[in-house]
Amino acid sequence: MPTLTRRTLLLAGVAGVTAFSAAASARPTDPFTLGVASGDPTPDGVVLWTRLAPEPLAEDGLGGMPNRPIEVLWQVAHDEKFTNVVQQSSTWARPEEGHSVHVELFGLEPGREYFYRFKALNHLSRTGRTRTAPIQSALHVPLTMAFASCAQYEHGYFTAYRRLAEDEPDLVLHLGDYTYEYESGIHVAPQGNIRRVEGPTTVTLANYRQRHAQYKADLDLQAAHAVAPWSVVWDDHEIDNNWAGELPDKPQPDFLKRRAAAFQAYYENMPIRRSPRLYRRIRWGALANFHMLDTRQYRTDQACGDGLQLCPERLAPERTMLGADQEAWLFNGFREAPARWDVLGQQVFFSQYDYIPGDVDKFLLDAWDGYVADRDRVVAAFADVRNPIVLTGDVHAAWGAEVKQRWDDPSSKTLATELVTTSITSGGDGSEEYGDTPLWLRENPHVKYFNNRRGYTLAHFTPDELRTDFRGVDYVTRPGSPVRTKASFAVEDRVPGLHRL
Repeated sequence: MPTLTRRTLLLAGVAGVTAFSAAASARPTDPFTLGVASGDPTPDGVVLWTRLAPEPLAEDGLGGMPNRPIEVLWQVAHDEKFTNVVQQSSTWARPEEGHSVHVELFGLEPGREYFYRFKALNHLSRTGRTRTAPIQSALHVPLTMAFASCAQYEHGYFTAYRRLAEDEPDLVLHLGDYTYEYESGIHVAPQGNIRRVEGPTTVTLANYRQRHAQYKADLDLQAAHAVAPWSVVWDDHEIDNNWAGELPDKPQPDFLKRRAAAFQAYYENMPIRRSPRLYRRIRWGALANFHMLDTRQYRTDQACGDGLQLCPERLAPERTMLGADQEAWLFNGFREAPARWDVLGQQVFFSQYDYIPGDVDKFLLDAWDGYVADRDRVVAAFADVRNPIVLTGDVHAAWGAEVKQRWDDPSSKTLATELVTTSITSGGDGSEEYGDTPLWLRENPHVKYFNNRRGYTLAHFTPDELRTDFRGVDYVTRPGSPVRTKASFAVEDRVPGLHRL
């Protein structure tokens, strides 16, 4: 993207207004079928995103676009009618980046709402709403944040995204499995699949671009992106089920080439900054730090061949989930950039969880239970953090858990709180509980809540309290479900642990 300067913004002023207001003499097919998005807010800026694709399901992944750059105009305003435009200019959507646009803004006012839009090929995009973060010293600015994960297109309608948009959060975190890699009919929900994806299992860049485009064309997802800035991290299905570092779950040729294609498509389709790494920190004033983690790219291969089993290898001290550099970055963030609430935005279940009642212990080795030494180091670091919170996706159900100093001693000190959001659709309609849920909870007394409906989670931050609302829809196998708050919990300042409201 061309470098933005105050001079270029001022020079773009009159011409830009004319370009946006001029009547179009020709009306080609709308290139904004994938909507708009914003992400990774700072006190003076945000990333604006769109991708041009008049034919989003095109098999070549190019969305029906010509093999040449296309000029895209953009505007940012204080109001949704754009009577008070504060910045505008143009950039290029290039074929080598899937005709995506990433505008990394600066020079905005901290802690306020903005509206934005794009124009290309004589078409206007929809209007998006975004927000900058407060100044870094601001503590008494409340934050409502939504977080979500796991949206298998075939398993249901994205109604939960629509309901999330209607809640109008200030910030949205997506914790992984934004897309799924399978060809149609491979990954089947318990009640059967009700929608169909186009194309084969995603392997090539064209495959991944097509799959992202089919997801982004969903109007419910577009509504959620347009309502607030997002901060996103991947899990496994954006690339391949249960991949770890440079290794696939099952042997396959050219996995690193496949991974590189998935990484590129992910950047092209997400409102993220150009950066050599995915893990990063989103600061919301002095109220909250969001440490967005990558628990896939730097991890050791899963122990004992993966799966759910008894596995002494999981205890090996050299096993790592984060890798040395990311772990050091995280711990430095705890020390050097303290906030009232330090929040880990990450993918897989953090708390210990024994899936088999009785004397035999079985753990999910793709989660932190397969990386015990690394988890122990993170838990030890929590001892010096004022209010550590772990946010999690992946497991297709809502959970609330207390992070213990010693997992097998229920009376040991609680050091942090884990909040697990359910899936958007993965798993189909779901249910309130599994049949053996009471046995599971007795086996794991630090786990305080479970619900198996689809939905998302709202988190309301103030200096004194974090309130969590687990939001669930009644069904996803047909559109239009209402959403209900299934349970609410509070975490008090300096008092880790869940208090049901």
